[in-house]
Amino acid sequence: MTAARPPFLVRHADIIFSLKTFFAAVMALLIALAMDLPRPYWALATVYIASQPLAGATRSKAFFRVTGTLIGACATVVLVPNLVNAPELLSLGLALWVGLCLYVSLLDRTPRSYMFMLAGYTAALIGFPAVSEPAAIFDLAVARSEEIILGIVCASVVSTVVLPRSVGPAVSARVDSWLASARRLSGQVLAGNGADPGTRAQRLRLAADAVEIDTLSDHMVYDHSVSRDTPRWLRALRLRMLMLLPLLSSIADRIEALGDDVRTTQPRLTALVDDVARWIEGGMEREPADALRAAISAQLPTMHGGSSWDEIMTASLLMRLRDLLDISQDCRVLSQAIAEGGRPPGAKLLFHPEAGAAPMRHIDHGMALWSAGGATLAIVLCCAFWIMTGWVDGSSAPMMAAVGCSFFATMDDPAVGLRDFGKWGVVSMVVVALYLFAILPGISNIEMLIAVLAPTFLLFGVLIARPPTFFIGMALAANTASLMAIQATYSADFAFFANAGIAFFVGVEISALTILLARSVGAEWSVRRLMRKGWTALAWAAESRGNRNRAAFAGMMLNRIGLLAPRLAAMPNSELGKFDSLGELRVGLNIVDLRRARHNLTPATLEAIDAMLDELAADFRRRDRSEMLPALLQRIDYALAKAMTESDDAVRGDALIGLVGIRRGLFPDAPPYRPDIVQQTGSAAA
Repeated sequence: MTAARPPFLVRHADIIFSLKTFFAAVMALLIALAMDLPRPYWALATVYIASQPLAGATRSKAFFRVTGTLIGACATVVLVPNLVNAPELLSLGLALWVGLCLYVSLLDRTPRSYMFMLAGYTAALIGFPAVSEPAAIFDLAVARSEEIILGIVCASVVSTVVLPRSVGPAVSARVDSWLASARRLSGQVLAGNGADPGTRAQRLRLAADAVEIDTLSDHMVYDHSVSRDTPRWLRALRLRMLMLLPLLSSIADRIEALGDDVRTTQPRLTALVDDVARWIEGGMEREPADALRAAISAQLPTMHGGSSWDEIMTASLLMRLRDLLDISQDCRVLSQAIAEGGRPPGAKLLFHPEAGAAPMRHIDHGMALWSAGGATLAIVLCCAFWIMTGWVDGSSAPMMAAVGCSFFATMDDPAVGLRDFGKWGVVSMVVVALYLFAILPGISNIEMLIAVLAPTFLLFGVLIARPPTFFIGMALAANTASLMAIQATYSADFAFFANAGIAFFVGVEISALTILLARSVGAEWSVRRLMRKGWTALAWAAESRGNRNRAAFAGMMLNRIGLLAPRLAAMPNSELGKFDSLGELRVGLNIVDLRRARHNLTPATLEAIDAMLDELAADFRRRDRSEMLPALLQRIDYALAKAMTESDDAVRGDALIGLVGIRRGLFPDAPPYRPDIVQQTGSAAA
């Protein structure tokens, strides 16, 4: 990985980031002034927009910002000259371009999405002010690109050269914290506390944290201080992290199904579970688990057509415990490799996801299109207000609509973000007014200018460096730098400043009202939509007979759970808080598990399983899913009875693990499976 940073740099990382960012901003401003660029303050503002506390994040954002700026500038050069004589069409064209870019951005949940979003609102930032001078659009687009790229280059160079803060240690620290929490959760589950509300809440928090680690790790490829093999090890670790949470949920369910008296009826099994818990909680110091694996194999009961429900549950629990040992040992090996920059000698990975396994992310085309439509409508309304009033400085309104709607499109209620952005914009205007009309008139040289700017922008930098105040710092820094409009000579005009401030406020308010009416939804609405998306995915998995990569399916479902978790936490009194998203994830993974057994099953068993999957798909396609239908339980039990008669141990085991998981995931309160009753009702189920 990288060498450990001195404690001083760690303790004061926010102050160091602020100093570095201010240095980069001053450098960009001075170079822009020396190059006689028309709006050098754009370079200053860009440094604060592009800078991130982690060097890799700054570089990834810088690369995509340059690309997005150039694409947006090209779009402006195409649209403005051809439509300038038809302001209504030009407004619609720019609004549609912003909407299209925002739509694509929302579908791409990687750092690359910033490129598409920026390509959209850059066209608005360049295009709307250029309406009065269409002949100069090419020069204006080139100048804006130069100013923005200058700010990006300065931010990237300073972030890389001056006390760089690598993404690698940040990811490693988050992974270590996640794995420590997962070990504690494993201990609670194996102790029989898996059904406790606190344990369930901890599982959801870990799902949300896994999504954040996934997002942070995207920047690792742009961090040159990270070992070339580290991203590969991190991908392997993420696969196991994805599988760990549903696995723990499954183990908790099996322990609950065996009941509280299992300690007296099966003391050997209880002792084995306790041994596994002690091994897992041993952390990095634990020895290989070969003895535990041997004990699991020794206790596995032999399955046959007359096996009892307790025997089936015991076998299922032991199989899951074996998976838990393999995944836990792999996590230890991979986290050590990430921390030390090399895999420990002789270490082997035991859990093997399917070849080519690649976690997927939740994508919602409907919400992306809806958000893009709301942004387009807000820009069109701002343009209509600008055109009808004939307001000379009204171009700032659609510009702010484009920027604000793009930035807050991922929120359930973007109007809240827009209003907060407007609130801090007003604060920025007060700061700018003090500078323009009280401080800057007395400044006679560049050294004094830097000295008077330093206290304010250093404070903004500290706010940006701290996650809780990141948004506040970014809004203050970007708006203050833009509205102050520093030029080579002092030329502040109160009328121009007032017009710009009013246009800013109008743009934000029109956008907020439009989004509030046309796009805003609550957290509960989003939760229900995510739940329906999960049901559709389960129906599709059943209809396609589980023909999907297991790890990829888990990645997509767990990514949705990561999006659900903070929303459910924000509405603790809602009935939706009882929704067991990990239970449905387990069902999906068990559907995929059945695929392994399909090719070697006898025709009668295969027919029973296919009929069950068809019934399951139909149930999950229903709009009202307040309860599962009894017919599905009968088909599951009939398929389970058929699977128990299979002669091949491996095939029977795969079918068993899948069917038991589906039954427990969908009908946790159903009476235990009884083969004698199933034989009596088998013809009806068939």
